[in-house]
Amino acid sequence: MNKNKKPIKILVVGCGNMGASHAIAYHGLEGFAIAGLVSTGESKSVLNEQLGGVYPLFDDFDQALEAAKPDAVCISTYPDTHESFALKAFEKGCHVFIEKPLADTVEGAERVALAAKQAGKKLVVGYILRHHPSWQRFIAGARELGKPLVMRMNLNQQSHGRMWTVHRNLMKSLSPIVDCGVHYIDVMCQMTRSRPLQVSAIGARLTEDIPAGNYNYGQLQIRFEDGSVGWYEAGWGPMISETAFFVKDVIGPKGSWSIVARQAGATGQSDSVAAHTKTESLRFHPADLDETDNFRRPDTWINLEDEPDHQELCNREQRWFLQAIQEDLDLTDAVQDAIDSLRIAFACDESVRTGQVVILPYSED
Repeated sequence: MNKNKKPIKILVVGCGNMGASHAIAYHGLEGFAIAGLVSTGESKSVLNEQLGGVYPLFDDFDQALEAAKPDAVCISTYPDTHESFALKAFEKGCHVFIEKPLADTVEGAERVALAAKQAGKKLVVGYILRHHPSWQRFIAGARELGKPLVMRMNLNQQSHGRMWTVHRNLMKSLSPIVDCGVHYIDVMCQMTRSRPLQVSAIGARLTEDIPAGNYNYGQLQIRFEDGSVGWYEAGWGPMISETAFFVKDVIGPKGSWSIVARQAGATGQSDSVAAHTKTESLRFHPADLDETDNFRRPDTWINLEDEPDHQELCNREQRWFLQAIQEDLDLTDAVQDAIDSLRIAFACDESVRTGQVVILPYSED
């Protein structure tokens, strides 16, 4: 890094799972200087102690923004605050790193993107799988399988204790297939690079412990213009089966790629944030047959013993954010991808609530 460049003063808003991980990244990266930690509860004090007790603490975002005068803001709060916090940050001339989803409505996401453009500031959305070398290889492998593709993915979480509290709070504004689904919808769109045409989805409310009209289990299907189809399933709660936790497959005419995570998919791991990004092994199955219709080649296993852990992935996200600021990178496509994946996820939510197939509008419509 250029030693003459001043570090980016960053305000960390939300000090729970992801906010804490991003703060640890900023604490260790030379290009950032934490200007303050913001949360409504005690999480900021716990995090500050972990970081040496050296950072200013704030209960209120607006007060923190005025007092800390940051160059950038990291937003890792609940989704219903994302839009308002981001817009305020851009008004103050700050760059923004924001956890997914970008907002709790498509229109809100578009307003945030427009505000970033008008302010001439960087907007990076926390799609952590985009920085994972194994997921990058998984997506690249999918593109070598021919068309159409069949994509099968899920992330069911048998949450309890603190994680069930987190999930209940999330479901006040978003369903599991929206909050988690944007990651895997984004992966499907990267695999196909084809226009999604329609979605259908189903959902179920398996507990009285969430607001009426909401659901804690959902399953979606997407049909793409090139004939590819994608399936994703997500459920949260103490009743969810752990055996339904980890499916990550893509199938094409030339074979299939699978993520096989024996340890991350083991008992007790389904509500572990660290386990959600683990891959451990990739399996490639070639479909070509010989003259007797037997397989010409055995499956290939790629073991990933040196894969980055959750904290290292957050470090990589923040290095990318720093690079985007320092090198003035064009993030237009990445921001549009974030909006498009959210648009698809909300269409799936609409399908659950109406019982109807939803035809997707084009981004430029």
